[in-house]
Amino acid sequence: MNPLPARVLWGVAATLIALQALITVFVIHRESLTFDEVDHMFAGYMMWHTGDYGLNPEHPPLVKLLATIPMLGRQLWVPTFKGRDFKAEAYLDGRDWLARNDGDRNQLVFQMRLTAGLLALGFSIVVFLAARDLFGDWAALVALALVAFDPNTLAHSALVTTDIGVSLFFVSSIWAFYHYVRKPSWTRLILASVDAGLLLATKHSGILLAPILLLLIAIEVFAAQKGTRTRTSLRLSDAFCLIVALGVVVLWSFYGFRYAARPAGLAMSTTVAHYVEPLGPRTAAIVNGMASLHLLPESYLIGLVDVKRMATFYPTFIFNTNYSHGVWWYFPSVIAIKTTIGLLALLSLAVFAIASRKLRWSRELTFILVPALFYLLVAMVSNMNIGARHLLPFYAYSFILAGAGTAALASQSRRWLVVCSVLLAAHIVSSLANFPNYMPYANEAWGGSANTHTLLSDANADWGQQLFQVKAWQDQHPGEECWFAYFAYPEVQPETYGIRCHHLPNLDTYWLGGGEKIPPVIEGTILMSAGDLSGCEWPSASLNPFDAFRNIQPAETIDHAVFVFRGRFDMHQAAALSRVELASQSIWRGDAASALPLAEEAVDLDPSSIMAHQTLGDALSAAGRKVEGRQQWQQALTLAHTTLDPGAQTMFVPDLEASLKK
Repeated sequence: MNPLPARVLWGVAATLIALQALITVFVIHRESLTFDEVDHMFAGYMMWHTGDYGLNPEHPPLVKLLATIPMLGRQLWVPTFKGRDFKAEAYLDGRDWLARNDGDRNQLVFQMRLTAGLLALGFSIVVFLAARDLFGDWAALVALALVAFDPNTLAHSALVTTDIGVSLFFVSSIWAFYHYVRKPSWTRLILASVDAGLLLATKHSGILLAPILLLLIAIEVFAAQKGTRTRTSLRLSDAFCLIVALGVVVLWSFYGFRYAARPAGLAMSTTVAHYVEPLGPRTAAIVNGMASLHLLPESYLIGLVDVKRMATFYPTFIFNTNYSHGVWWYFPSVIAIKTTIGLLALLSLAVFAIASRKLRWSRELTFILVPALFYLLVAMVSNMNIGARHLLPFYAYSFILAGAGTAALASQSRRWLVVCSVLLAAHIVSSLANFPNYMPYANEAWGGSANTHTLLSDANADWGQQLFQVKAWQDQHPGEECWFAYFAYPEVQPETYGIRCHHLPNLDTYWLGGGEKIPPVIEGTILMSAGDLSGCEWPSASLNPFDAFRNIQPAETIDHAVFVFRGRFDMHQAAALSRVELASQSIWRGDAASALPLAEEAVDLDPSSIMAHQTLGDALSAAGRKVEGRQQWQQALTLAHTTLDPGAQTMFVPDLEASLKK
């Protein structure tokens, strides 16, 4: 196919990007805060104003600093630090900071999201330019149309999180390295190094760039002529070392070239050495060695450790089933469910084009397929089975590959042009059919967005973004008492948006507080987020206090992610959990007298509850009744061994065994 006239090419590209921007602005304007945004926003504000990198070290600073540029020069109210665990401090203080300064107006949130949204536009532009550079004008326009209307990209385009940013810099880093390999120069090498640093400063998964570059270098050396392999190996190895070194310098610049995570007078709630200890002596030795030499900032090291720690216990929900661990087939299933049928078909045709040599193997194809497949493979074995957002870098390369395959086939015959055009149109139509609610997207083969919550969880369906719509529902039902199991509570409070419902307990209210004592039977209206309905944070469905609701048809559905149930409901498991949480909070405050009757009520309400017996044991021990406490801990341990699979037992068994050894 002939190159397009420049006016047509850039006109169509500008139109597609403008449409993406309009859709993104509309989507983020109607969404309440999502689960992870509060601590990102608060951490970014504190970085600018106090140089504090100890809030939300789980993620590097770039996106947080970018998003909070509109907050520069504004002296907003800041809560007093309470010396809590760094995660609790960032989430709860961030929640209170936004509630006090922004409330339900969402003005500050909208401004920060718009600024973060620049990364989404940059992402689309880089995909377009890289595809054009590698495979030509037609491939570039197809790739741009795919990314501009991709439901997963649109769902996260302007959220103050790291997924779009890391996708942008993964593509630009590999593209920059491709340019250096093709025509080496100091300018191109420095550009590749800066790109690598920006990637590292965006998300910890950016460290995957190093093995990807090594793979690409190995392929380049193997493909070089025999007499030039040594020279090629040395040149590319030197380039790799410089990219790593300069990339780390760029990373340090985002931390102000300061090792300490927090400014003078403030200390982290944990040390690197203490935080890495559960990962074993080998990992601890490596991380502690890097810390002692100050090779990387303290905050960055704690974040790396946090990623590894989270992956060791994070549960999985897929196909209406709870697993206590990750499953290797999770992300292939996510691709099948969360990708439009049009894009899946275009990717299949791209594979066909490669196999039939209509799209010939080349260096350009290598620089697309190697990063994509390596990233997917790492995701499959990572055990962090949360959502399609973690695959956005893979999708970035998929858009380019689909564009290349489409251009190659369409140039062969008018028939292929028609087929590919229909599939591209199907991608766009499927996306627009879900406008403006993209978070719970699933393609038509899986029943669409209405069925996503039975297949996947977390940001695949429900990231707590529906509070404006829940408030609208409540306004339509004035005076109706309601009970709300909200997935993002207490990190985000429905009251901030004017919602007046009783709070049902979840796993986060156990750790962070905010729960209330609920009755064992509720007659009336219950609202339930998809995340709580699936019990995706629990390692076993038996621990989910709302598991029975999965077999009840809701009376109404709000945004495919909040379900309204009406009737009379047995809530004894949730009632027991609410008392467990309140008792635990009392114990942590040193008030065993208040905790004991609550824990006893919990056991009476749900004798099969591991948490109830464990908490009663804690309360009895705190009250000086250690023999009785040990009996309750033993009962909890027996229940854990007999009712949970080995993976789920890790939530309770180590702590119970440690308690019994005291």
